[in-house]
Amino acid sequence: MNVLVIGGGGREHTLCWKIKQSKDCDELYAAPGNAGTALCATNLPIGVNDFEGIKKAVLTHHIKMVIVGPEDPLVNGIHDFFLNDPELSSVAVIGPQKEAATLEGSKAYAKAFMMRHNIPTAAYAEFTSETVREGEAFLEQSKAPYVLKADGLAAGKGVLIIDDLATAKTELREMLLESKFGAASNKVVIEEFLAGIELSCFVLTDGSSYLTLPMAKDYKRIGEGDTGLNTGGMGAISPVPFLTDDFREKIETQIVKPTIEGLKKDNLPYKGFVFIGLIKVGNEPKVIEYNVRMGDPETEVVIPRIKNDFLAILQAVDEGRLDEIDLEIDPSVAATVVTVSGGYPEAYEKGKRITGLADQGDKMIFHAGTMQEGDDIITAGGRVLAVTSFGKDHQEAVEASYKIISKINFEGINYRKDIGFDL
Repeated sequence: MNVLVIGGGGREHTLCWKIKQSKDCDELYAAPGNAGTALCATNLPIGVNDFEGIKKAVLTHHIKMVIVGPEDPLVNGIHDFFLNDPELSSVAVIGPQKEAATLEGSKAYAKAFMMRHNIPTAAYAEFTSETVREGEAFLEQSKAPYVLKADGLAAGKGVLIIDDLATAKTELREMLLESKFGAASNKVVIEEFLAGIELSCFVLTDGSSYLTLPMAKDYKRIGEGDTGLNTGGMGAISPVPFLTDDFREKIETQIVKPTIEGLKKDNLPYKGFVFIGLIKVGNEPKVIEYNVRMGDPETEVVIPRIKNDFLAILQAVDEGRLDEIDLEIDPSVAATVVTVSGGYPEAYEKGKRITGLADQGDKMIFHAGTMQEGDDIITAGGRVLAVTSFGKDHQEAVEASYKIISKINFEGINYRKDIGFDL
């Protein structure tokens, strides 16, 4: 089977790395890919939202399965594009159709879904430019800290947590009246603040049955001790040490099952990943948000722990027989540490030569923002590499990743030195 993975980050390199190990994988392609995917797949210079370009590649290379890595093409309806094209309709697409992808594309849509299906989440209200005064009044009646979320996709930057009421009102007006996050903030969701520890739950579904994949915890802030600006993710750990059997059962019965059943009840066809961002409040799980794809950098710790032939699992998703799969998980702890460009998540330079990669043998080094330039691999993004290691506990796994990173270098390299500090 010829397979195409859409995307060009650490998540996609990890998926390519895993799929390439399958006995059923003939030719593997990545669009657009990066210097890491080039090690195990053929990169195609096609943008993730260039559906016509993707169609041409699928037909040219006789591709039978497409795995959609990022959220943008899913929210923009790439699965529907395939279903509605007679030349593509028989190609397997892993990722939900457009309506279901709205669970990530619209915070208000996701909250309404949760309310409809009695899935525990924070209390909320939604506002537009026409109701900005009502939004200010709602803030006045709420308790600090105030949580403001742009309704649409804002590249992970559309969530504000603010302690001061006056500042919260100002931000609300900037979001709604001055398009602070572009069209993403045409609508704003204001939520009750939930205090607790976060974790990421990953579910793979064929629309009927589902598998709960290993859970993970990621570290979003740039600075040690979870300080500073939010990023796309600076590291991750799996499994999550505080995930007791009792708490896991609560997640399964109160959140995962009602989510999959809710998709069926609402007639939302879904073949792909459901990423449930959770928070543990006391001993109760609540949903912060839904994503309709795997997380990054969580993919880099979740996928390596799956011992099954991953392509065989994805084939079962496409064929509606996921209930036949017995998931095998490596009991070891996986830890990934992300190296980033100097200045990230604010302004940073690209094009810095990366050294030390060639000496790492078969270590799990997943490329995020990289590209090949002649004989060199250079930086091409904010997050550059995700280094994953196994260990008997999270300390051992994290230390192993730091040891690998100590031999890698590029100008301005930065990474958190405390991944797993709170476990």
